[in-house]
Amino acid sequence: MNWQNILYTLPGIIIGLTVHEYCHALAAFTLGDHTAREMGRLSFNPLKHIDPIGFLFIIFAGFGWAKPVQFNPGNLRRPRRDKAIVAAAGPLSNLVLALVFIAIVKAWIALPGFTGSPDGAFSFFYTDFFIGFITVVLRGAAINLGLFVFNLFPIPPLDGSHIVFSGLNLSPETEARIMKIGAPVLFILLIVQNRTSLTILPIGKLISLMLNFLL
Repeated sequence: MNWQNILYTLPGIIIGLTVHEYCHALAAFTLGDHTAREMGRLSFNPLKHIDPIGFLFIIFAGFGWAKPVQFNPGNLRRPRRDKAIVAAAGPLSNLVLALVFIAIVKAWIALPGFTGSPDGAFSFFYTDFFIGFITVVLRGAAINLGLFVFNLFPIPPLDGSHIVFSGLNLSPETEARIMKIGAPVLFILLIVQNRTSLTILPIGKLISLMLNFLL
């Protein structure tokens, strides 16, 4: 176990999960439902959003989960449309975060003398501290791109499935049954992918492609 790698990774995970769930709550509140706010989820406090077991899974298994934001579709102004908006708010927030992190890295790369000697007025930006900071930022970009890509897969209970279901107009009972089946199926798929050489969900490849394109 490389604790330095974990420390480099933790900020991106915490920020990504917190903003993701906050934006679900904010979207639901903006569209007319106050359930998430009443449950304390309209907050940037990570403790309101992070599930301890899911958090440990992310660190040690490469996948995990946060506390799902609860909302009442009946309170939304246009339930079918608004359910899709609430679901999409989380992944889109991760994409925005990733773009912000990448902008920071690109600004660092654009510094005068970046490809030359670290001596001179900008020497601070080549110290171990700042290179460590940039490593955290770059990991944050990759993690948030991962959250964006992963959550858009249309597999229950991921956000992508809620977006698809909102267009199918399924009954709440049918949707609940599919969700109940989908969660263990997704869990099994992720375990198989992590323990074998099979690529079932090409998350890593998509992250690499997006990072290379954006950088």
